[in-house]
Amino acid sequence: MTNKVFSNKPDEISNEVFSDKELKKKLTPEQYKILREKGTEAPFSGEYWNNHERGMYKCAACGNVLFSSDTKFDSGTGWPSFTTPANLENVELHEDTSHGMSRTEVTCKNCGSHLGHVFDDGPSDAGGKRYCINSACLLLEKKLTPNFNKLRNNHPEKGGFVLFIDFYDEI
Repeated sequence: MTNKVFSNKPDEISNEVFSDKELKKKLTPEQYKILREKGTEAPFSGEYWNNHERGMYKCAACGNVLFSSDTKFDSGTGWPSFTTPANLENVELHEDTSHGMSRTEVTCKNCGSHLGHVFDDGPSDAGGKRYCINSACLLLEKKLTPNFNKLRNNHPEKGGFVLFIDFYDEI
């Protein structure tokens, strides 16, 4: 089985096609098990469940943009939870009746990788959905935030100031 996999560089798509064997080399064993074999990570164990940094969450297998930190919320479940995908066209939903449960699976539309599940118990003021996603399936591309606090006196004799904007990652 082969999958089209994209570069980890923002907005750059690779034309390479990766086999499952190559994905095993690219991904960690945990990532491969979750993304390609529909596994799950233990609650409160993943890198992003309690992460509050701003940015875009991308698929760890292909780099497809999946979720924005602007829609992330603390669901108390121990997994990163989002009210909606960044773009509904980037995910697919499938009926999942495994493990004796009836759930809706969320997969990456680009590469078909398993991401997690969506439930109807999210914040009602944000649509009522909870996209419960495994941290191992995600890569966070941090958002740079402008720092408008630096003014530089460029022409004091003329009373002029120039605004210099520094960008930094939020901590």
